[in-house]
Amino acid sequence: MTSLEKTLVNASAARRSLNVIGTETIDLILERLSEEAVNRMEFVLAGNSRDLALMDRSNPLYDRLMLTEERLWSISNDIMKVSEMESPLGQILSEYDRPDGMKISRISVPFGVIGIIYEARPNVTFDVFSLCLKSGNVCILKGGSDAINSNMAITSIIKDVLKEFNVNPDVLTLLPPGREETTMLLKARQYVDLIIPRGSRSLIDFVRENSEIPVIETGAGICHTYFDEYGDRDKGRRIIHNAKTRRVSVCNALDCLIIHESRLTDLPYLTSLCGCSGVEILADTRSFEALKDHYPSDLLRNATEESFGTEFLSLRMSVKTVSSMEDALEHIEKYSSRHSEAIISEDNERIALFFKHVDASSVYSNASTAFTDGGEFGLGAEIGISTQKLHARGPMALRELTTYKWIIEGNGHVRKN
Repeated sequence: MTSLEKTLVNASAARRSLNVIGTETIDLILERLSEEAVNRMEFVLAGNSRDLALMDRSNPLYDRLMLTEERLWSISNDIMKVSEMESPLGQILSEYDRPDGMKISRISVPFGVIGIIYEARPNVTFDVFSLCLKSGNVCILKGGSDAINSNMAITSIIKDVLKEFNVNPDVLTLLPPGREETTMLLKARQYVDLIIPRGSRSLIDFVRENSEIPVIETGAGICHTYFDEYGDRDKGRRIIHNAKTRRVSVCNALDCLIIHESRLTDLPYLTSLCGCSGVEILADTRSFEALKDHYPSDLLRNATEESFGTEFLSLRMSVKTVSSMEDALEHIEKYSSRHSEAIISEDNERIALFFKHVDASSVYSNASTAFTDGGEFGLGAEIGISTQKLHARGPMALRELTTYKWIIEGNGHVRKN
């Protein structure tokens, strides 16, 4: 047995130890981890600095890799929120009595062992552990080489907290960042119950195509906002700017603004804040004409076919002009990644139509797509945004990290046919 196989065996065995840890103890562990995320902030930031020093600042992943004091405080708060939430385990999802007196119920239980494969996102290490522990799951983390020092620092803090509470340290495993480890994890059906990838489209596609274990996709975010002919331009300007610039490297950031042709005269106003923030616009022919004398010339480009259906992860967005709402819906259907889509309109019937026809995990009216986040949805931290429809969709938090089992209670019952 190789050392990697032994690691997987130990992780699988550790799930039994989680079954005997009470909810109060789990909450105390998370409270303590929340404190330590702040108390040992310098230690984490030192590891993160070593990772950042090896990455070009122009890399779209740089912002995702970067930890700051402010971000660590936010992570600490998220961990505390998870500790305060109701346990998702042991929930009676349904129960009923059969005519013969046998009682049948369905209760929530952990998946068991969850493998998470992610790239330059060290915050995921904290988020995943807190959610997995609260939901009774062992987690095996396979981070990227870009964040190895950050992840090692964070996991060492978590292991120290587990030791304080005499909890099996194998409930958390950080694998080395090599390809061999990824391949073995994806084939470890005997030890791992679920795989969740977080990262680029290429990473997600690789995991889906090569895993022998069930996968929940946390897909890339190609997000659109449609400014309807009945849209409020003041709301639109704020929403478009926020969706694009709040944090450009995250999956809920705006990638394509769709605008009704009757509102092209408002386009310079709608994008004015974006111009001040240095957003490069890739505009189709009609929107380019509307912007060319009003938007910074060094930030305005002609769109190509590749400008649409692209997750930019940077200060870039495309603009598409449409003649009708039906055209807007067709554009979204063609290019959407099914993550988050929004409409800006004061017409309730058109909003209802948009809600009905857009196929995405999160659909908005008159709000920024930046809200697609477990914390903003009141779910505490999240393990990712699922863009598939099976089992989980949208922000995945505690409830989505459980499955269920049937409990059948009899009194000497035997089946007669």
